[in-house]
Amino acid sequence: MHRRTALSVSAAATLLAAAPLLTACGSDAHPGAAAVVGGQRIEVSSLQAQVEDVRTAQQASPNAEELIRQTGDLSRQKLHDMIFDRVARKVGEDNGVTVSRAEVQQARSDFVRQSGGEQQMATALLQQRGVAPDQIDDVARRAVLMNKIASKLGVTNTPEGQKKLTEAFSKASKELKIDVNPRFGTWDDEKIQLGTYTAPWVRQITKPDAVEAGA
Repeated sequence: MHRRTALSVSAAATLLAAAPLLTACGSDAHPGAAAVVGGQRIEVSSLQAQVEDVRTAQQASPNAEELIRQTGDLSRQKLHDMIFDRVARKVGEDNGVTVSRAEVQQARSDFVRQSGGEQQMATALLQQRGVAPDQIDDVARRAVLMNKIASKLGVTNTPEGQKKLTEAFSKASKELKIDVNPRFGTWDDEKIQLGTYTAPWVRQITKPDAVEAGA
């Protein structure tokens, strides 16, 4: 496994699909929450803000109609990302792995260089991953964290290595006791995904190239 924190265009790309904006309703147990992870709420309002950021950026694009149509399930995509971030953070904490601001900026700079410029990077992430400009640092942070976790666990591009990484995430996921608002589905601790929704992060912890790229 090559140890690198640079984001690659292929790694940052995938995941597309147009759902109406959310309303502030939650499950009976946690009204107003889209999910509860480790006892901490992910508010519907916070999820809504993530969705609106992307929609605003999409609407400013010449291909606005196509982008919005392709990201119809954007609310579930963003909720998946928000839950996964907390699972990854726990895996990092359990293994003494942290990410510095400098590392995030370096990863972002690397991706800018690979993409051919800041604007090209922003356009690629918006079109291919439904990521708004002010969400790019989050993508970079995930990339660095995933790489550092894989490195710390000694994960290699082998079935055994991938199994080891998956088990670490599944264990953390179970310990967080993730409770998702039924309107968004349920969280699968074994697959580390939201219901049947398949996200890039899932492929990252089950496919060699994705672990290497980390985004």
